[in-house]
Amino acid sequence: MRRLLLGAACAALLAPGALAADCKVTIGVVMSLTGPAGAYGQAGAKSVEMAFRDLNAAGGPLGCTLATEERDAQSQGTVAVDAAKQLVEISHVPAIIGGIISSVSIPILTAVTAPAHVVQVSPASSSPTLTQLGREGKTNGIFFRTITSDALQGVAAARYALDVGLKKLAIIQVNNDFGANMTKEFAAAYKALGGTITSVTPYNEKAASYDAEVTAALAGDPDALYLISYPVDGATITRAWISKGGPRKFLLNDGMNSGDYIKAVGAKYLEDAYGTSSGTENSPSTDYFNANYKAFSGLDPGSPAAVQAYDAGVLVGLAIAAGGKADSAAIREGLYKVTDPAGEVVTAGAEGFRKALALIHDGKKIRYVGVIGPIRFDQYGDITGPFRLWQIKGGQVVTKGELTTADVDRLRAQIAGK
Repeated sequence: MRRLLLGAACAALLAPGALAADCKVTIGVVMSLTGPAGAYGQAGAKSVEMAFRDLNAAGGPLGCTLATEERDAQSQGTVAVDAAKQLVEISHVPAIIGGIISSVSIPILTAVTAPAHVVQVSPASSSPTLTQLGREGKTNGIFFRTITSDALQGVAAARYALDVGLKKLAIIQVNNDFGANMTKEFAAAYKALGGTITSVTPYNEKAASYDAEVTAALAGDPDALYLISYPVDGATITRAWISKGGPRKFLLNDGMNSGDYIKAVGAKYLEDAYGTSSGTENSPSTDYFNANYKAFSGLDPGSPAAVQAYDAGVLVGLAIAAGGKADSAAIREGLYKVTDPAGEVVTAGAEGFRKALALIHDGKKIRYVGVIGPIRFDQYGDITGPFRLWQIKGGQVVTKGELTTADVDRLRAQIAGK
């Protein structure tokens, strides 16, 4: 009832201009601010805050002020579920942005948001399991994400590894849904394209030492290590790998694109470290974010999950306007309305959002072209998009190229035909 009344109060406003002092919409944010995925969550939380600041500066959706109520998932599923329950059952939020890692987002979805029919938008959870849950009808159609699935990233990583000469890999993977799925998708593509995997070694998070896992991975005499991890544990594993004489050649997953990881390992040891990330198609939104994020957050705009979290925040805010009220069902429909391929293009920043809110107010279609580029959700809340190919050089993550969505589709067809 509280949400319905709030929506009605906001909808009664006739123009997208001045904010109404008594109209405030609070959105839940569940991010891993601490733990192995802390670097993701800290950047993600700041990005959502910045997105809401910009939307509020433009007048706010339906003239309402957007606010966040943040909870730390501590990179743990059980903690995340408790946090999400508080937000849904006590604070009555109409949407949750989060979690970050898939092993956090999945329990939030299955235990809290799907049963409660509360929209959930993840900026960084890439597990194919989330798509499968949608196919099985277990998400109630309320899950969305602003990052591409690992089913696609695995193909991109396999092609890139071989292109840079990494032909014989050992894999060390975090022992959770994300790690298992990433390994599965990558291994199938890598082998089909001609690569050799010498071993696959899972590890448990937060261990004091990973010497045993590294020793096992080195036994097959690999040419390089594919490390599917998070920055904190990943740095510990990488240091152990180097100290035991492992080749200083690495393939890294998207979350290892982290200055903290590079600093903890030492840049001189990572000159042959390559990685893939869900990419961006450069747009005015990209330029805006890159120019303004550091001043707002104190963090680098290339921080893991930063760009995807900004777009997640923007989409939820615009969806409230397009849906006509701060109600979860309306937000769900609004997410499709503000990414309409036939809509007028709008971009990030207060000026762009003023245009977006005015168009929505006038009943016109819009298409938000975000920091990650054009966004379109399928029936399972998934997006497609390019992949950024990068390398660590001189302590910095440098873009080396990209694989477009069309490139990945061609690779998948090639692999399927083998």
